[in-house]
Amino acid sequence: MDKIEKALQKLTLKEREAIKQLLTKLQSGQIDDLDIKKLKGRDDIFRARKGKIRIIYRNDGNGFCILSIERRNETTYK
Repeated sequence: MDKIEKALQKLTLKEREAIKQLLTKLQSGQIDDLDIKKLKGRDDIFRARKGKIRIIYRNDGNGFCILSIERRNETTYK
C-alpha cells in the first residue's frame, strides 16, 4: 500500500468524496473555482485546499502527480 492509499484510508467518507471531486476538477483543468496556491521555493509544486484537507501535487506540464494528501496540521508543509 502506498502513501496516498494510506492517507485516503485515514479520511472519512465525506472527506474522500470531497477529494474525489477536487481531483476530478484538477484532472479536467477546471481550476478556476479551486483554492490552489504555489508553494514557496518551488515553481512546480502546488497546494489544493478543501476544508482541512490538503493535496500537495506537482504540475509536470502534461498533468499532475500527487505527492501528498493529508489533514492540515503544523507539519503539513514540512
